[in-house]
Amino acid sequence: MTWPIVGHEWAVALLSRRLAAGRVSHAYLFTGPPQVGKTRLARILAQALNCLRPDAPCGDCPSCRRIESGTHPDVRVVRGEGAGDSLKIDQVRALQREAALFPYEGRKRVLILRRMDLASTEAANSLLKTLEEPPAHVVLILTAVEVDALPPTVVSRCQRLDLRPLPRGQIEAALREKGAAVEKAQLLARLSAGRIGWAMEANGNATLLARRQRDLDGLVGLLPAGRIERLSLAQALGRDSRASREMLELWAAWWRDLLLLSARGDGPVVNVDRLAELRSLARPERLSQAWATLRACQNAAAQIEDNVNPRLALEALFLKLPRWPAAMD
Repeated sequence: MTWPIVGHEWAVALLSRRLAAGRVSHAYLFTGPPQVGKTRLARILAQALNCLRPDAPCGDCPSCRRIESGTHPDVRVVRGEGAGDSLKIDQVRALQREAALFPYEGRKRVLILRRMDLASTEAANSLLKTLEEPPAHVVLILTAVEVDALPPTVVSRCQRLDLRPLPRGQIEAALREKGAAVEKAQLLARLSAGRIGWAMEANGNATLLARRQRDLDGLVGLLPAGRIERLSLAQALGRDSRASREMLELWAAWWRDLLLLSARGDGPVVNVDRLAELRSLARPERLSQAWATLRACQNAAAQIEDNVNPRLALEALFLKLPRWPAAMD
C-alpha cells in the first residue's frame, strides 16, 4: 500500500524496505523546516509498525485509526511543556518510565518527541540513556528543525532522515485533491515554501491566512514608524514565543522576496499576493539593508529558539529595521 503522505518518497521507500526486512531502527531523527511533514511521517511509521493487516499501514484497521486520532495506548506524540515549548527533563523521565512498559496491545511502543531541538540540555542528556540502551519493544522518533541545537551524542544514536521542502506543483496537486479551487491552490502552494503541513492547514483555516495578512501589515507598518511605536509593538507581540517564531519566519520570507526584487527587479517571490507592495519598496540601493534585515530576522528567531525573552529579541530587531516611507498600494 502507498503510505498516505504527500511527498518524501525517498524516506517512505527507505522506511518501507527496513520494515519489510525487519530492520527497523530503535531511534529515528526526522529533520526539516516547520510543517514539512515530520510528525505526519512519524505517525504513519507508527501505524506501519502496529498495523493489524498485511498491507501495513492500511490506515483502516482499529490500530491505524486510533493512531491517526491520537488515542492508541502504545503511541504517544510528546510536545514540550517548558518555556518556549521546550521539552522538560520531567517529561523525559516520564517517557523513560513509560518506555520500560511492554506494549498494551500493539507490537511496538512508539514515542514521538516533537521539536527535540527545543529540549533543555538536561532533558536531551537524560534521553541518552534510553537511546543507548533501548528496550526492544520501543521505537523513539525525534523531530527537529535546527539539528545543530541537538547534542551530537543524541544525533549519532538515531537514524537521521532530512525531509526537504516539496515542489510547488506537488503541493498544488495535493490541495486540488482536497477540493481547493485552482487559484487558491496556486497561492497556498507558493506561500507554503514547500511546507505541505502549512498548506493543508491554511486550506482549511481562514484564520491562519488572516493572521498572516495581519503580521505582514504589521511589518510594513513598522518601516515608517518611530522608536516608541516599534518598542510598543515588540512588547505586545513578545508575550508568545511560538507566535513570535512563526511571525519571524513569515517576515524572513518577506525580506527574502524584497532582497530578490531589489537585486534583480523581478523573480519568483513567495508572497505573490503582496507583489505590488514589495515592488514599491524594492530598490537596488536598498539591497544591503534588505540583506541585513533578513539576517536580523533569522538571528532573532534563533535567539527565541534558545529561550531568549521574545520581547527583548523583538525590541532589538525592530530597532534595527530600516526607516523607510510607507509602501505604495
